[in-house]
Amino acid sequence: MENMEEKIIEMLKENDDSIDYASETHLIDDGLLDSFGVIALVADLEDAFDVEIGTADLIPAHFNSVKAIAELIQKRL
Repeated sequence: MENMEEKIIEMLKENDDSIDYASETHLIDDGLLDSFGVIALVADLEDAFDVEIGTADLIPAHFNSVKAIAELIQKRL
């Protein structure tokens, strides 16, 4: 899972490298990741991990932290 989280952090840093994604737990709640960022990230995640993330998965709880994103991907593998 750690390798997965590192890959997710790399993807997030492509959008904004000023955020400490490894420790941030409120990416959505604090407005660090907006709806456009989520959509772009979902496309990258689907390609990188060969998963499908449905619209029902697009809730803030799944995208507030790298750990939450990794857990979502794990469920879709």
